[in-house]
Amino acid sequence: MKRIDWRRKISSRKFWAAVSGVVISVMIIFGADSGSQERIAGAITSTGVLVTYILAEGSTDKAALDNSDDE
Repeated sequence: MKRIDWRRKISSRKFWAAVSGVVISVMIIFGADSGSQERIAGAITSTGVLVTYILAEGSTDKAALDNSDDE
């Protein structure tokens, strides 16, 4: 069975766009106003940016640490 690389999936812009799309669609179904939809979409987008940054920095730090161990 192939293992899913969750770190890569969570840091994907496509993933965060899909999450945002689903949440906004559900909000529309339940009659949320456009202001609320915009705020939620902004919160999801900023969370995606933050998660991607943290994972990228962690990966960079790990690579630097691995390289220093090789020397």
